[in-house]
Amino acid sequence: MPDAVQAPAFERTLPAINEAANWVSAVSFEYFKLKGSVRELRKLCYGELKARGFGAQAAQHIIKRVADAYTTLRASIMAGSLGAEHSKRRRKAESKPVVFRPHAAHTFDDRCLSWNYDTKTMSIWTLDGRIKNVRFACSPEALKQLAEYRQGESDLVFRDGKWFLIATCEIPVAPRFEPKGFIGVDRGISNLATTSDGTNHSGRRPGRYRRWQARKKAELQARQTRSAKQLLKKRARREGRHATHINHKIAKAVVAVAQRTERGLALEQLQGIRERVTVPRDQRARQSSWPFRQLGSFIAYKAKRVGVPFIEVDPAYTSQRCPRCGHAERANRPTRDHFRCRRCGLAGPADHVAGANIAKRGATAWVFVNMPDPVPAWQGPVDVTRDRPAVGGSREHKRSRIKPSQQTRRIRPSS
Repeated sequence: MPDAVQAPAFERTLPAINEAANWVSAVSFEYFKLKGSVRELRKLCYGELKARGFGAQAAQHIIKRVADAYTTLRASIMAGSLGAEHSKRRRKAESKPVVFRPHAAHTFDDRCLSWNYDTKTMSIWTLDGRIKNVRFACSPEALKQLAEYRQGESDLVFRDGKWFLIATCEIPVAPRFEPKGFIGVDRGISNLATTSDGTNHSGRRPGRYRRWQARKKAELQARQTRSAKQLLKKRARREGRHATHINHKIAKAVVAVAQRTERGLALEQLQGIRERVTVPRDQRARQSSWPFRQLGSFIAYKAKRVGVPFIEVDPAYTSQRCPRCGHAERANRPTRDHFRCRRCGLAGPADHVAGANIAKRGATAWVFVNMPDPVPAWQGPVDVTRDRPAVGGSREHKRSRIKPSQQTRRIRPSS
């Protein structure tokens, strides 16, 4: 929260840092293509960065940031994230240097940034010198975590006219307890999360919100103006924050129930669901709009933080299998919301039944994952010369116990 005197220094420093990073990136690409290292870039760029007014530590951070960007790019290319070898996207990434946005985030370590938690102020390096007593705001819980667990560097971010500091906190993990059972969580679109206990987190209101946002974005896209494009980006970020907030609330509620009842959590493995499942054209945006993976990751890290056991299971036929008799058939689920077993007649909400199946699979998988190592069947001595267990009454075993000094040779008398 910089005041009117401090804000101009921030507004001048961050774009200048990113402009210098673009220059270092161009030098790295010219001399080393995608393989520039910190050591080589320091020889070529450190002096120029010092001449531009950057301090020693700031210049080092700019060089390291550029080298890290090219390391990430090479890793993405090797992993195939940018397509095949001759794909258009990969050729475009390999043919030009990495470019940083004017207000892209920049890292500050404890030499360039210091915190005062009692007064909620911080001191930071800028091109105008060291600025002290810059106020910051956060919740009491976040302030406590900052004071106790902050580690390493912090990122300075400018977004939507506001300045943010993103700090890394290394929070200790609670010891994991032995579960007395499992709660199965079924994720979906109409119902964002349904537990095996019958708790349902509906997706009706988020669905209405997404449809309203889609209409507003369609109106802005029809204008084709620069301000309309800026508003589109702003709305996209707002919609993303809204989805993240709802996922946090759902994950917090699910983990709290598991912690209170001393049970574990079981979720489906939904990797690649958008590639496996085909939907009609009018439902494609609805299928791709909600972050299923984000909800799963939130539940996983919140469970780990409080010591709740967590496991992922195979999602095959969880919504078509009867949890009572085990009969699996597509006809068991005549509609999206209803389940009725064709064999034993068990009926109920389909998502609740899927959650019960996930809970059963989670309990079974947990036993196999955490069972002790098997004990060898043979506990006796082993004859290393023959690489097999030695039999107690065998002639080989008796011979192996005779010491070399006790062994005698039978000499055949000559005729």
